[in-house]
Amino acid sequence: MKIFTFWRSLASFRVRIGLNLKGLAPEQVFVDLFKGQHCAPAYLAINPQGLLPALIEGEGPPLVQSLAILEYLDETHPSPPLLPADPRGRARARALAQIAAGDAHSLVTPRVRGYLAAEFGVDETGQTKWAHHWLGLGLQSIEEHLTRESETGLYCHGDTVTIADISVVSVAVGHQLFGGALDAYPRLAEIIDRCLQLEAFSAAHPLKQPGAPKAA
Repeated sequence: MKIFTFWRSLASFRVRIGLNLKGLAPEQVFVDLFKGQHCAPAYLAINPQGLLPALIEGEGPPLVQSLAILEYLDETHPSPPLLPADPRGRARARALAQIAAGDAHSLVTPRVRGYLAAEFGVDETGQTKWAHHWLGLGLQSIEEHLTRESETGLYCHGDTVTIADISVVSVAVGHQLFGGALDAYPRLAEIIDRCLQLEAFSAAHPLKQPGAPKAA
């Protein structure tokens, strides 16, 4: 098993958490987003979209898209499970994961911020403001779900970690990397803190990866 990853990639962060929870330690290949290595022909041959992460295991094409990879890992390495046992619970966990990974994170990726800079002249301050806006909306929505819905437990869904926690943690940490705070989301912040006390989460943190700065 081999994963193409980078410390600042929140999608890679999600998959690292999942791999840690499953007790898997694939070979890591670092693709520097800041140097544009994800746009190089060698990486585009692996993932034509030029996004991280990509996972290779056995025969067949590389696996891409973090949530799809997490579900693949859950199906091929079922213990511990990343999805609830019941259909409605699985739908709720997936929905929370998609709010974080699909709706919030997708709007603040390097390619989006790069387009804002190249096409509209948005400087770094403006890009950070953009990131705070979209990440904040996503986190606020998740906070409302966690607060209103009885299915919330010690974690986003019940008392065990699911794909929802993995995705929500990645976006919350991303918000912090952009200089944002979690004070406005107390229920979410409580769950984030609980997750980051787990080795599988803490060891996957972006700032603990090779190449990461001491602070960001």
